[in-house]
Amino acid sequence: MKKLLITTLALLTVGAMTPSMAAGDASAGKGKAAVCAACHGMDGNSPSDMFPKLAGQGEAYLVKQLKEFKSGVRSNAVMAPMVAALSEQDMADLAAYYAGQNTAPAATSEDLVAAGQAVYRAGNKESGVPACMACHGPTGAGVPSAKWPALSGQHAIYIEAQLNLFATGSRSNDSNSMMRDIAAKMTADEIKAVSSYVAGLH
Repeated sequence: MKKLLITTLALLTVGAMTPSMAAGDASAGKGKAAVCAACHGMDGNSPSDMFPKLAGQGEAYLVKQLKEFKSGVRSNAVMAPMVAALSEQDMADLAAYYAGQNTAPAATSEDLVAAGQAVYRAGNKESGVPACMACHGPTGAGVPSAKWPALSGQHAIYIEAQLNLFATGSRSNDSNSMMRDIAAKMTADEIKAVSSYVAGLH
């Protein structure tokens, strides 16, 4: 927990010192989002739980992901060709547009609420899993300044898939291996429960 706190403070400090990104134009982003709509929905609420909802996500986080898909830091065969021709301004515009949309609410499986809430709010002291809300906030809104994503309303299946990728190291674009270290300590049941819980968190 002490390591997580130190890492958190360090990242917040670095985030405050990082030069500001290009200002995004949400109106321009709306037009550019047309090509993204098939997977993510025109307003960023993806119709398929295979693809993440982008609506209401933090601008800086979205820009970070787009840049890392383009550079290959975050590997994804579907996204790589989609971002190949995007300029930094395109990315900023898309991020501004999606950040301004409202996330459609999602449901939580009633039988997973208690287990998911326990992990999200208190973690697991025995295995060293910290409370998810320490970084993602009590309502799942994330911390935009630190580029930590909002989870509230996200597809449970998508969140579960990402946690499993972090756990195996297949996804490695997290700062200081923070998510990889956490996910690797979580059981399959904890991952499933917390993924379902945050989907319905508001």
